[in-house]
Amino acid sequence: MTSTDFTTIDHVHMARALRLAERGAYTTRPNPVVGCVIAHGDAVVGEGWHQRKGGPHAEVFALQAAGDRARGATAYVTLEPCAHTGSTGPCADALIAAGVARVVAAMRDPFPKVDGAGFEKLRAAGIEVASGLMEAQARELNNGFIARMERGWPWLRVKLATTLDGRTATESGESRWISGEAARRDVHRWRARCGALLTGAGTVLADDPHLTVRLGDDTPFVPPLRVVLDPGLATVARGHVREGDAPTLYLHAPDAKVPRGVEIDHVAVPVEKGRFDPGAVLRLLGSREINEVQMEAGATLAGAFLDAGLVDELLLYVAPVLLGARARPLFDGLHIDAMAQRLKMRRIDSTILGEDFRLQLRPEPR
Repeated sequence: MTSTDFTTIDHVHMARALRLAERGAYTTRPNPVVGCVIAHGDAVVGEGWHQRKGGPHAEVFALQAAGDRARGATAYVTLEPCAHTGSTGPCADALIAAGVARVVAAMRDPFPKVDGAGFEKLRAAGIEVASGLMEAQARELNNGFIARMERGWPWLRVKLATTLDGRTATESGESRWISGEAARRDVHRWRARCGALLTGAGTVLADDPHLTVRLGDDTPFVPPLRVVLDPGLATVARGHVREGDAPTLYLHAPDAKVPRGVEIDHVAVPVEKGRFDPGAVLRLLGSREINEVQMEAGATLAGAFLDAGLVDELLLYVAPVLLGARARPLFDGLHIDAMAQRLKMRRIDSTILGEDFRLQLRPEPR
């Protein structure tokens, strides 16, 4: 169906399903977030969302709420209903058993064990199936999951705090605090939704970050994996990144040795002239079912991944202060000599946070 084939009521219910899906942003990974609404015309009889990995899917919660009223109804789902048995049974089978008459999905599920099989099963049971309603919004909710399914590595977001003149620290490396309290609170919301927080040995040695999520309320979340790129494992015996409940993974050069008496989760990845292969790093994280990675590192590491074309998004917190030409830049190593080589960014969102300004940017294709 095309967008003009869907009714106003269809749009209203799918919009509600998308809002429901957002509730699982901190708890479902590596699964996608999914919402479901079951309705007769404009009357909603059941709704639900996928709340955590291993738990019931959105359709199951919605069907439980609807009960017998699901028969003959339309189910609005933000992602194609699954057709395989994993931690739970197939949602397509549950919809069939409940007697729904129509299923409207925002998008096809790129997971290989589904990828159209859910739609086929529903149609074979005589259920009307339509997809593509508000697909762009559905893809945005699951850009990390989709990236991992379609290309094999996670969505990479680079978070940076900068001054008006594009500086991230003083010449000596002092960076606390460029941004204000409201911006720092906002960072924790973005951390909570990602599967891994990525940094380098230089940042660990200079700033000693915790790289944990501190939301300040009772909102449930799954602590993201902390990943430290440390070619020679120079930081394993120190630093806050080894403290707390969040797991930590060290990526290092093949010839690095783990110090005696130190127990860490570590993996060797290719390193050339002291620099990691950015693609190898992301592919490894993808193999660990990481959907979204948030990088919080210095100019050298951020520049290497941006120069490699692997950055999907910039989260830029701009503070109304100046540090001058001797201070450290946002990115290093881009080697841009002509205006024609400039990297163009597309603004996705802009928000005022206290005295600061947050820009959400995505690189334009080169």
